[in-house]
Amino acid sequence: MRKISEDIKNGTYEKAYLICGTEEYLKKQYKNKIKEAICGDDTMNYSYFEGKDCDVKEIIGIAETLPFFADKRLVIMEHSGFFKSASDAINEYMDNVPETTCMVFVENEIDKRSKLYKKIKDMGYICEMGEQNQAALEKWIVGILNQNQKKITKNSIELFLKYVGSDMENISMELEKLICYCMDKEVIADEDIENVCTVQISSRIFDMIDAMAGKDRKKALALYYDLIAMKEPAMRILFMLSRQFNIMLQVCELQERGADNGTIAKEAGVQPFIVGKIMRQLKSGFNGKLLVQALNDCVNIENDIKNGRMDEKAGVEMILIKYS
Repeated sequence: MRKISEDIKNGTYEKAYLICGTEEYLKKQYKNKIKEAICGDDTMNYSYFEGKDCDVKEIIGIAETLPFFADKRLVIMEHSGFFKSASDAINEYMDNVPETTCMVFVENEIDKRSKLYKKIKDMGYICEMGEQNQAALEKWIVGILNQNQKKITKNSIELFLKYVGSDMENISMELEKLICYCMDKEVIADEDIENVCTVQISSRIFDMIDAMAGKDRKKALALYYDLIAMKEPAMRILFMLSRQFNIMLQVCELQERGADNGTIAKEAGVQPFIVGKIMRQLKSGFNGKLLVQALNDCVNIENDIKNGRMDEKAGVEMILIKYS
């Protein structure tokens, strides 16, 4: 990301950029930054292609055209699929992109073994934008709040992230709601977050497992019925429970091997503050053996549901009742 920012600041661009990864918000932001820097409102020197049916001949024809009263011509291709199954024509053309053209690929699916990926790596720049860690998210959140003359404590940020998750697009929308809600307040408090922010399903699943670990069957079922009332499919809830049990098992195994919290967070793919919460769940009511059993039960119940031997809502209830 720093490289793209420096290129924009200096006005010197690579012939090709690949913007990829799972963090859609950042991909969108940097795509738009490049577009604004090179073209602004100039539509004559800007072309956009989207989808797997992009016409390679048309793309090459436009890329070969000299910019009209400008230094650069910009061609953006999004979700093209070129990095999974690119044509020979686009692969070969990358060696001949003129200095006056900047080609930007924005992709979800990439194969790092592909010829085009290796080509861009050699002659351009690849920026992989994955899920941001807790420190980066906290810094970003504080920066947005500072711009709006708002303050927040570290504990409140953790509560906010627990509610809204780590997706930056969702964080941005929830922050906007929170700032509007706290229009006349300088410091954002926990109760403001609880009053206005939409709790993501992942947070509710975490609370459900918290209740199970504490043997609070009534609370676990109440949280489940709330999700059902919100039209959340029972099969998705079962999937999320299985996913969380799997993460807990990874944390348990890494902890037993003596890994520190930072290593555990990286290996398990969760935020560091979540690791501490999972460890408390492990101390309260779950261990490795029980988690393996829970995962097997989830798989068996899923099979029974898919084969018509069990009602999906009742299947999830059985898991909640058994483990709380």
